[in-house]
Amino acid sequence: MFMQKKITFGIFVLSLFLSLAGFSQTADFSKAAILLQEKHNTQLQKAVQVLEEEIQTRTNLSLPLVYKSASESNPMIIIGVEERMEKLPENVKSTLHQMPATGKDGYKIVLPDNKTVVIAGHDERGALYGVGRLLRKMELKKGAALVPNDLNISSTPVYPIRGHQLGYRPKTNAYDAWSVAQYDRYIRDLVLFGVNSIEIMPPRTDDDETSVNMKMPAIKMIAEQSRICKEYGLDMWMWYPNMGSDYTTPDSIKSELSEREKIFSTVPKLDALFVPAGDPGDLEPDVLFTWLESVAKVLHKYHPNAKIWVSPQVFKPSKEWYARFYEHVNRQYSWFGGIVYGPWIKTPLPEVKKLINPSIPIRLYPDITHSYSSQYPVPDWDIAFAMTLGRECINPRPEDEKYIHNFYAGLAQGSISYSEGTNDDVNKFVWSGQDWDPSTPVLETLRDYARFFIGPDYTEGVAQGLLALERNFRGPLLSNEHVQGTLQQWQSMEKGAPDYVLSNPRFQSGLIRAYFDGYTQRRLVYETSLERESRNILERAGVTGSKSAIAEARNNLALAREKQVSPELKQRCYALADSLFRSFGAQLTVEKHHAMPGRGNFIDNIDIPLNDALWILDQLNLIEKLNSEPERLAAIEKMLHRTDPGPGGFYDNFGNPAAMKRVKAQKTWKEDPGSLESPRESFGVGLSGVDWVH
Repeated sequence: MFMQKKITFGIFVLSLFLSLAGFSQTADFSKAAILLQEKHNTQLQKAVQVLEEEIQTRTNLSLPLVYKSASESNPMIIIGVEERMEKLPENVKSTLHQMPATGKDGYKIVLPDNKTVVIAGHDERGALYGVGRLLRKMELKKGAALVPNDLNISSTPVYPIRGHQLGYRPKTNAYDAWSVAQYDRYIRDLVLFGVNSIEIMPPRTDDDETSVNMKMPAIKMIAEQSRICKEYGLDMWMWYPNMGSDYTTPDSIKSELSEREKIFSTVPKLDALFVPAGDPGDLEPDVLFTWLESVAKVLHKYHPNAKIWVSPQVFKPSKEWYARFYEHVNRQYSWFGGIVYGPWIKTPLPEVKKLINPSIPIRLYPDITHSYSSQYPVPDWDIAFAMTLGRECINPRPEDEKYIHNFYAGLAQGSISYSEGTNDDVNKFVWSGQDWDPSTPVLETLRDYARFFIGPDYTEGVAQGLLALERNFRGPLLSNEHVQGTLQQWQSMEKGAPDYVLSNPRFQSGLIRAYFDGYTQRRLVYETSLERESRNILERAGVTGSKSAIAEARNNLALAREKQVSPELKQRCYALADSLFRSFGAQLTVEKHHAMPGRGNFIDNIDIPLNDALWILDQLNLIEKLNSEPERLAAIEKMLHRTDPGPGGFYDNFGNPAAMKRVKAQKTWKEDPGSLESPRESFGVGLSGVDWVH
C-alpha cells in the first residue's frame, strides 16, 4: 500500500511538472476530418484552408474536409461561428453556452471528448483566431497531430487594434527582399497569433524607389499585400507621409492628390490611413488638416469607410504647434479616425489623453525594432554591443516588450508596431500576445512560438534560449556570466537538430545571435587584456627605451587581428548570415546581402575593435616621430594618464553607463521606459557609427 501511494504521488508530481513546463496529455487527431457546416462561407473556408495546410506542412497528413458528419467513430475538428452552429450535439452546445461569452474576434475551443474539437468563433475572424490557438497548442510532427486534452478556452482580445507595419521599401532589413508568397506566409503567421491589422507603405517615402532585392515594383506589391489581407479578413492600414515640398498651391496639391488617387485605386482594401505630421514631412497643423480634408475626398472615392489617423510626430515642435494640432484634433472631422502615438512625440501619453476629447481613440505605434536611437532603447546597454550589434540587430527582448506594452496599453486601443524587418520577429509575437491579453506570460508566448514555428521537440529549449539572449543584454558584457552559457544552450540544440530545424530561419536567428554574442564577449576579454598588456609595456618605456616599447606595444595590439580569438564562432556567423538571407531575406551585410548601412548589417561590425587600440596606435605613430627620447617618454606618459586629472581632479567618462548614474534621474527606466520625463542614457547614430547621448 505504501509503495502504491508513493508511485501515485510520483505520477502526480511528474504530471504537475509537465503541466508547469507546458506539457499535457494529448488526444490523437492524426486521422481526423475537418467539419465545416457553412459550405459557402469564404471566410470560414479560409480558416479551414489554413488549418489543413499548416497541419499538412508539419505532419504530411491530409485531413479531409467534410460538410456533414459521416461517422461518429472518427475524430472530428468542427469549425464555425457559434451562433450559427445549431447542428452540434446538445452536450457540446451546452458546454459552449456555459463558457464565458466572447466578443468581436473572440472564440471558444472545447474538447467534449478525445475525438472531437470544436472551434466556435464569435465571428468569422474569431474562428480563424481559434484555428491559430489550436495550431499553436498542438504537437505537430511527421505523421502525428496531437491535441492537448485540457484545451477548453473562451478568449476575446482585450484590444481592438493588433498589428504590425510591413513596409516594402529598401530601408528595411528584410521586407524588400520578399516575394508575394513570403508576405502571405508571414502575414498568416501573425494572424495565427491574433493579429488583425497590417500596415503597408506607398511607393514614395523617405527612401529609394527600388532596391536590388525587390522582386517587383512597389506599386504592384502593395496591391498584393492588400489582397492578402482582404483574403484573411484583416484590417488594412497605410502609413503615408507627406513627402511633397508644397501643400498650399493648387498645382502642387493637384499633383499630390493625383499620386494618392493612383495608390488608393490600386489597393483592393484600405481601412485606415496613418499620416504622420513629421518624420518625414513637416507641416504646420493648419496646413496639415486642410490638406487631409482634400486627401479624405480622394480616399473615400475608393474606400468610403476608411478613416485618417494622425500623429503629433515631429522633430522640433513648439508649444504653439501642439496647441493648434490638438485644436484641430478635437474638432473630430468626419474623416478623422484618431491619434497615433509613436516615436519622436515629446508629450507623455497620459498628458496627451488630457489634451484630447475622451471619445478620441489612440493607437500606439511602438518602436520594437531598434536597440538605440529609438523610442525604447535597451537600458544600460554595453558599448561593445552597441558598436557591433548596432541599431537594428536581431533583438529578442520578450520581457522588456511585455513590460513596455503593459505600461502604456491601458491608455490606448491597441497598437501597430514600427518594424524594419525580421530582426524584431520575436518582439512582434510577444507584442501581439500582449495586445490580445496583457496577462499572458511571456514564456507562454515563447513556447507557442517555438512549438509552432520550429517544432514541439524544441518548445522549451528555444523558449528558454530566447529569454537567455535577452539576458545577454543585461549589464556589462565583460562580466556577464550568461553569455557563454547562452551560446552553449543554442549549440546543444544545434548539435542534435535535423536539417529542417537547422535551416529554419527563426531557429537560425536565435543561433546567430548566440554565436555573435559569444564571439563578441571573448573578443572583448581578449582585446581588453591586450590593451592592458600594451599599456604595461609602455609604462616600462623609461627602462626599455621608447622606440622599443612602442614597437612591442604595437605588435601586441596587432595580435587582435593576427591571432584572433575563437575564429570558428565568426565563421559560423558568416554561414548563418548567408542562410538567413536566402530564407528570410535578412540583410546582415552591405556588400553581400545588399543591406543599407546601419540597417541590420551587424555582421559587418563583427570585428570592430573593442579596445582603444586605434587611438593608441594613432598616438604612438605621432610620438614615434618626436625628435628626442625625453620628448617621446613625456608624450607616452601623457598618453597613459590621459584620464588622470591629478590630485583633487575629477574625470567623467560619458561613454560609461556607470558614470551616468551620477546624473540624478527623477524616474527609473521602469517608471519611464521612453525617457520622456527623465534623462536618456543611450547611444545615438553619429558620424563614427555610435555616439553616446544623454
